[in-house]
Amino acid sequence: MKTYNIRIEQPHERREVENLIRESFWNVYRPGCLEHYVMHCLRNDKDFIADLNFVMTVTEDGKERLIGQAMCMKAQLTLDSGGVLPIMTLGPIGIHPDYKRQGYGKALLDFTLEKAAAMGFGAVCFEGNIDFYGKSGFTFASAYNIRYHGLPEGEDASFFLCKELKKGFLDGVKGEYATPRGYFVDEAEAEEFDRQFPEKEKLVLPGQLFS
Repeated sequence: MKTYNIRIEQPHERREVENLIRESFWNVYRPGCLEHYVMHCLRNDKDFIADLNFVMTVTEDGKERLIGQAMCMKAQLTLDSGGVLPIMTLGPIGIHPDYKRQGYGKALLDFTLEKAAAMGFGAVCFEGNIDFYGKSGFTFASAYNIRYHGLPEGEDASFFLCKELKKGFLDGVKGEYATPRGYFVDEAEAEEFDRQFPEKEKLVLPGQLFS
């Protein structure tokens, strides 16, 4: 693992970061991907947290190379007792394929969560793989009595994860989480946006969630 640096994304490198995320997610969850367009849209969303929008870099041959990115958004829990509880959510977060499975992703995630806690956020909920995110302290959101909006009772919710950033922040909480609306994009618009990037082959692969 090379020495890395994590810093706030700069406006002039946004397209390069979008291409990085495109490379990271291409053909992973669906033929092609939407994540780079989601990121493009979220930067202008009212819930975007600019101070938690990080890039990870390494130095190669004397030049800085972008290898990772993490973005955070404000979110909330709708409480069964009434009212809402402000929290945050995470993503897209990605590492360039050349640097995956080398520890960079966990390092970027842990850094982001540490900064979020320092800013006063009490908890984070999002969709992810417990095998990876569990190493950074995430557990199933059901352990905190938090339901996923629209998911029928008894359905598999193992994708829905949560972590307290302040100990005891979710004590006594019972409620529901809904993914912020900004994450839902028009696929036709995403397809048009993707034409601005180098052509890549879309493949149907085993394990994809969408086709």
